[in-house]
Amino acid sequence: MSDRPVGVFDSGIGGFSVLNALQAELPNERFVYFADTAHAPYGERGDDYVAARTRAVTRHLVDAHDIKAMVVACNTATAAAIHLLRVDHAALPLVGVEPALKPAVAISRTRRIAVLATRGTLASAKFNALLASLAAQADFSLVPCDGLAAAIEANDAAGIASLCARYAAAAGTFGIAAGKVDTLVLGCTHYPFVAEQLRASTGAEVHYIDTGAPVAQQTRRLLAASQQLAVSATRQEDTADATGTTRDRTRTTLLLTSGHSSQLDAAASRWLLRSAAPAAVFSAAAMAAA
Repeated sequence: MSDRPVGVFDSGIGGFSVLNALQAELPNERFVYFADTAHAPYGERGDDYVAARTRAVTRHLVDAHDIKAMVVACNTATAAAIHLLRVDHAALPLVGVEPALKPAVAISRTRRIAVLATRGTLASAKFNALLASLAAQADFSLVPCDGLAAAIEANDAAGIASLCARYAAAAGTFGIAAGKVDTLVLGCTHYPFVAEQLRASTGAEVHYIDTGAPVAQQTRRLLAASQQLAVSATRQEDTADATGTTRDRTRTTLLLTSGHSSQLDAAASRWLLRSAAPAAVFSAAAMAAA
């Protein structure tokens, strides 16, 4: 057993969809979640920029929070940097995310699948290698959803509704009849939070696929394999974290952000299934000094 926390990282609050799955799969673990909102959206940045931010945040979580594993809960960051993290932190269990094309192929009956993702994810070599390996098994409609992650971050209801309708329409005609798109891959961790709005355009019969549960299951496997799986609940005591702020360790998730803590706290209230300690802000300078 290891009482050290698991790191979870996203460009913003989208990774909360993965964190919810992690908390359900691993109820005895502690988590440190970093939202790099000051540098988002990643999906509309270049690979070099995203890789540099991913490496910086991972280094901070390793050095300042002694994480025992790292979950990169961002499709764009996984595509741009997971291979670099495996070199930087060879002994650290690492889990990335990618659009769940294989599960979509397994479940689709019409063999027509739509993928909603960021432009960065769809342009990545990692995604395109996966797509090429499955091209003979289904027809894929790829839709870059510019602005949707940002609208979710801002909790912009009108913007979310408009963008969901636009991108669903661009994906094709949905349904379970032959020739229609019967499976929708949510290729960004933000998108599960707007599934209800997407349903207004796709209908209730279309299969929705995201990566939260498989990522959580893989994290459990890696922790068990490295003999670091927490097998009992975190003991009750107060400790000071890297900021000098006292945290109650029975609240098993610490939130960090490079942006505004109030925004992250509000998002946690909306999206997280379990409570978390109030967010702390880390600037680039603070991360460099840690």
